[in-house]
Amino acid sequence: MHKKPLSGLTVIEFEGIGPCPLAGMMFADMGADVIVVGRKVKNLNAANFAPEKTADGFYHRGKRSIQLDLKQTEGVELALELIARSAILIEGFRPGVMEKLGLGPEVCEALNPKLIYGRLTGWGQTGPLAQSAGHDPNFVALTGAMHAGARPNQKPTVPLTLVGDVGGGTMMLLWGVMCAFWQAQSSGKGQVIDAAITDGCVYASSLLWMIHNSSHSADQVGTSWTDGAAPWNDSYVCSDGHYINICALEPKFYGLLLARLGLTQTGCFEHQWQEQSWPQARVALSQKFASQTRHYWCGQLEGTDVCFAPVLNFTEATQHPHHRARNNFIKLDGVTQPAPAPKMDHNQGLLNSVPRAGQDTADVLAQLGISPKRIAQLRQDKVV
Repeated sequence: MHKKPLSGLTVIEFEGIGPCPLAGMMFADMGADVIVVGRKVKNLNAANFAPEKTADGFYHRGKRSIQLDLKQTEGVELALELIARSAILIEGFRPGVMEKLGLGPEVCEALNPKLIYGRLTGWGQTGPLAQSAGHDPNFVALTGAMHAGARPNQKPTVPLTLVGDVGGGTMMLLWGVMCAFWQAQSSGKGQVIDAAITDGCVYASSLLWMIHNSSHSADQVGTSWTDGAAPWNDSYVCSDGHYINICALEPKFYGLLLARLGLTQTGCFEHQWQEQSWPQARVALSQKFASQTRHYWCGQLEGTDVCFAPVLNFTEATQHPHHRARNNFIKLDGVTQPAPAPKMDHNQGLLNSVPRAGQDTADVLAQLGISPKRIAQLRQDKVV
């Protein structure tokens, strides 16, 4: 088994930014032939992330890139020919954009009944906010997930893109698309996937809801172990200004933490769940961790069962022995970037580079049976 798991699967991705291109990269990492349809005429209102540059756009690695002018009839017809030969389509435009281009689900499904049409938006295809602009933190804030990350006397916050764009968007889009693709193999019928980041954040918040429903968290910030009230679940600053994180939730791990820190005889730590003692215990832990460097605490606690980790920046993370041992970061085209996950026994193939914008246009059109003369004419007319 030397082929990647999605070898032979063709995915059409309409170029955008953020979570949808990440989904396309993940398809390509697993062996799918991902063809990115880029704009022949750039959108001047789009965020300037310069995705055509390798350093910013490594999420296009392994894909093929073509450019079509979708404002011209011929450009739309070429896109439809590609769609007719593909298994999956993914797009991340606002609701109605693909329909205005003449590439909506009804048109595409008439050409390709088994097509899986993946749509990724912030608010969804329907609902009162569907046509509103938004970004990752907006979607996360609406779902309650940002509130769950709040700390006393601090603004509620979560890492940018991780919970909303990626967790609620990319992952839910992939899940829906692959479930529908599997079903289509037996039913012979494709379907539309309405992947809204808000919907996905709600779904991905299931564990938070479980905690909430079991009365382990409250609507008031700073009153439960999940949001900073418990001293054994928090981050602390060390003597060198760096931070470490602990989450010694289970009694066994809590006891081991106290033993490692020499605090087993300190009264405020005697009863882990005695909330009245938490403020005093927090002061004691703050003083303890502030007495030594992060490097010192890594030597004392990392690799044990106290549930500990240093808080690393991106540069430090790439050098950490655990990440290095698991090859969690790779260098491709001179750019350090995350490696594919999860690890699979039969998916160890090399990754391909990021294509130049439009570099595969002629090859892809030739596969559609379009003659070199006609391709040259399309280029002259600036359709491709």
